[in-house]
Amino acid sequence: MTRRSCAIYVVGIICASLLVVGIGLVVAQVFRDFMHNRLKKEIVLVEGSRVFETWKNPPPPVYMEYFFFNVTNVEEFLQGKKPVVTQVGPYTYREYRYRDNVTMVENGTMVSAYNIKSFVFLREKSVGDPAVDSITTVNIPAWAVMNKVKGSFIKATLVSMWMNSLKSNFFTTRTVDELLWGYEDPLLARIAPSNPGVETVFGLMYKKNGSDNGEFVFHTGQQNYLDYGRVKTWQGQSQLTFWSTNESNSILGSDGSAFHPLLDMNERIYIYTPDLCRTIYMDFEKEVEVKGIPAYRFTPPRSVLASKEENPDNEGFCVTPKECLGTGLLKVSPCRKGAPVVASFPHFYLAEDKYVNAIGGMFPKREHHQTYLDLNPTTGVIVRANKRAQINILINRVSGFPKTRDLNDTIFPVMFLNESVVIDDASAARLQKLLLIVNLVSNFPLIIVGLGGIMLFVFIILVVRARQQETSAEDDTSYSAVNVKEKDDPQNGTYIGLTPKIDTQA
Repeated sequence: MTRRSCAIYVVGIICASLLVVGIGLVVAQVFRDFMHNRLKKEIVLVEGSRVFETWKNPPPPVYMEYFFFNVTNVEEFLQGKKPVVTQVGPYTYREYRYRDNVTMVENGTMVSAYNIKSFVFLREKSVGDPAVDSITTVNIPAWAVMNKVKGSFIKATLVSMWMNSLKSNFFTTRTVDELLWGYEDPLLARIAPSNPGVETVFGLMYKKNGSDNGEFVFHTGQQNYLDYGRVKTWQGQSQLTFWSTNESNSILGSDGSAFHPLLDMNERIYIYTPDLCRTIYMDFEKEVEVKGIPAYRFTPPRSVLASKEENPDNEGFCVTPKECLGTGLLKVSPCRKGAPVVASFPHFYLAEDKYVNAIGGMFPKREHHQTYLDLNPTTGVIVRANKRAQINILINRVSGFPKTRDLNDTIFPVMFLNESVVIDDASAARLQKLLLIVNLVSNFPLIIVGLGGIMLFVFIILVVRARQQETSAEDDTSYSAVNVKEKDDPQNGTYIGLTPKIDTQA
């Protein structure tokens, strides 16, 4: 066997081995499963894990933008006409968040923590000075008190007298700072001495700067990676008590800051949000890319805030059978001390047209008012997010208050917020490096198959060239006996001699 033949055999054996091994590994998905198991073990909420420190102190900057609706025709509205508002904002704050009092509980299978948030105003990202700019809007304390006493003629009459003497009207003009962080309301100050539970100060973000919203207990994800970051209890409760059905009171999913790895675009993700006093869900919308990182976009569908007629599962969110609002709204008064507060998406995005048309100045647009999460499907890391919600007040005729007799039932917008985050460059670089390692290891069998394919190409070339050389040798050589005598020579035996082939046409 010549050296060339040995080379062909060796290349053929290597080619076959690489292809068989590579295809076998691809089919068995050994390396992919290996990396997935590593991710499941490392993405857990325990000391020393890859994600624990960033979970406690998230590095990406979070911004909170506040937009207010300034009422331009108060007197006309009080006479029964359509209200008109203009949007003012944003007033932007840098949101600093961290988890305090982090404690491993239940033999290390759970972790408890308090989510602390604080806000610092950013003038360069805002339209004006919140200490100077004034907004005319609904007098929320007055409407809250009116709704609280509307069942009692005596109390309603007394409150009506106080409102007249204190000049506490249905609408008020306050600075942005006062509306957000609080001001002493004269009506609340008058009521507080006889009602110990009543705060004299009101603000949409009152006591929310540098505070927490209660203790959370989370699953670590050690026992099941699908439970990573899932809320077990909030303020010691595994079920809420605000709503009328067990399904509506369920606490499901995460708190919106952590999601399990290996996400599937067909799954529905659940988030418990104390601001809405309920669990919401999000569905996959599309694939996106943020700073070179692939992500799945999840967003709340219309069914989340749909009416009970459109989505019967939402019937439990009706405060009473007569207080079921239409699609796009959620009355959260059960967890707001009875105040007639209604939540929606900004500008009544995804709500029924009647709510949009009832207010002059509402222009719902998907790109400005949609809530969404962009999650890297391999790690579950949030690479971009926008949480948008609007605070409204239900205004209607209130028994015992004659001045409300000309009012139409109106869901009146007060303010909407946009809480946004985009992964920072340092975190993006670390995530890209991790994804590169995962992809290389997971696709290693394909590399083996690729090498096998190259070796197969080399093997084919060697075989073809060998065949061509054999054919060329046969064409250049003929076989004949030298002469009869030599052919029959008993001493020399019978043999064949090689002579050049003679061209008979020459």
